[in-house]
Amino acid sequence: MNMPDRETMPSASAPEVSARAAALPREALRIAAGYAFSGPALQLGALLWDGQCLPDAQVRVPLAMLNRHGLVAGATGTGKTKTLQLIAEQLSAQGVPVFLADIKGDLSGIAAPGRPDARVEGRAVDVHQRWTATGFPAEYYALGGIGRGIPVRATVTGFGPVLLSKVLRLNRTQEQSLALIFHYADSKGLELIDLKDLRAVVTFLTSDEGKPELRRVGGLPAATAGVILRSLTAFEAQGASGFFGEPEFDTGELLRTAEDGRGVVSVLELSAVQERPQLFSTFLMWLLADLFHDLPELGDVDKPRLVFFLDEAHLLFDDASEAFLESITQTVRLIRSKGVGVFFVTQTPEDVPADVLAQLGNRVQHALRAFTPDDQKALSATVKTFPKSPYDLEEVLTGLGTGEAVVTVLSEKGAPTPVAATRLRAPESLMGPLGQEALERAVAQSPLHERYARAVDRESAYERLERGRGAKGPDEMRDAVSGRGGRAEEQPSMAERVAESGVFRSLARSVGTQIGREITRSLFGTARRSGRRSRR
Repeated sequence: MNMPDRETMPSASAPEVSARAAALPREALRIAAGYAFSGPALQLGALLWDGQCLPDAQVRVPLAMLNRHGLVAGATGTGKTKTLQLIAEQLSAQGVPVFLADIKGDLSGIAAPGRPDARVEGRAVDVHQRWTATGFPAEYYALGGIGRGIPVRATVTGFGPVLLSKVLRLNRTQEQSLALIFHYADSKGLELIDLKDLRAVVTFLTSDEGKPELRRVGGLPAATAGVILRSLTAFEAQGASGFFGEPEFDTGELLRTAEDGRGVVSVLELSAVQERPQLFSTFLMWLLADLFHDLPELGDVDKPRLVFFLDEAHLLFDDASEAFLESITQTVRLIRSKGVGVFFVTQTPEDVPADVLAQLGNRVQHALRAFTPDDQKALSATVKTFPKSPYDLEEVLTGLGTGEAVVTVLSEKGAPTPVAATRLRAPESLMGPLGQEALERAVAQSPLHERYARAVDRESAYERLERGRGAKGPDEMRDAVSGRGGRAEEQPSMAERVAESGVFRSLARSVGTQIGREITRSLFGTARRSGRRSRR
């Protein structure tokens, strides 16, 4: 099966659909006409009607609408992963970079050509797909270096108090206290690179020498600081230290295109950290929040700048504080104007808060099961989230096969398209994991490997506080911190002395840090110092 270049692939227009009217049932024709877009569009599949696949009625999504966000949902084993792969391939072919969270390790094969077999060929015939085995440019990452990909790390300062509170499972009061500790560290120039830096700051503030400083933070209760310290210690004991540190990942890497103009598919391997779902889901939100903070406004675009898929999306919202949910909602609402589309991937729409769900204009709903009363409730709730349709959606959603879904997207005018039961196309890249040798070779040959592979542990808050503590006896250090032993208004705290020392200033210049410059924090409290880096 040969396929022309994607740039020359025909896209059916309204007149072409009208010419086929005699071959389509009346209601099916009305649905098909809703997907006859004039501009560039991704091909999802062919319409299912009355138990038949109608290949002349193609179901599409306009490329320009992919920054209006979306939802890919369905029970386990219904084909969500293949849907992500199908959409990612076509976005890459259109020059749009894609980010994929690879929970199960099944998406790494996107870089290799697929293998034709009877199922693939049968699906291609069913939906009139001109299938050809094709690999796509891909970059492989691993969270904290746990896995085979290029390590993705964040500094504690960059991660911020809101997201860190989520992974530490702090309550609202404790979250606010952690924010005060970050504010103290920011104001004193104590850079929080890894968890031991934060632990050192909290330990100092809860020590006899640091209690006066603690009061200056804003009435932070010592008991709450102790809870935070214990949570940090337990978090480190779980092996979380490797996720925080330097070099911090530059999310601008996710915006790259290959030399042939295709978008790079960034695959973040998460299978090795599945036992830490709270951590990896929050790290995904950090990546998105970082992009949101730094990218310029674009307004309406012909195609997205990046499409970001958040798998296992329910983990983001489980036990989330009100502030965290508000931040997600606002980020999703505003990042569209920066050219970034976000797709939440989960089992049912009920997993996503209503304020977020209302912003997801593109929907691909795979089969749901109704084995229990709770399943039936979720099914009924899912049906209510779709526009009015000629289908009996409860019946359709429980009867869909693997690789079939109910679709509604935003038209080129921004209006919802008719609900369409769809047999989806087959991905053209390898549907499964890339071989271990091929994956390791791809990572080793990446131009990013040298930049991020090796962790750097330079002097930061922990070392400076330790040095300050070792340099003075208890009484003298207490005087320095409290401002006693001279004119109080002129006596800097121990932290200020460290930050103002010649050694510190020299180090800051030599490593290019921005300590002492303004630190700005985004909706999620993620830190960006002015002039930190430029975007591609």
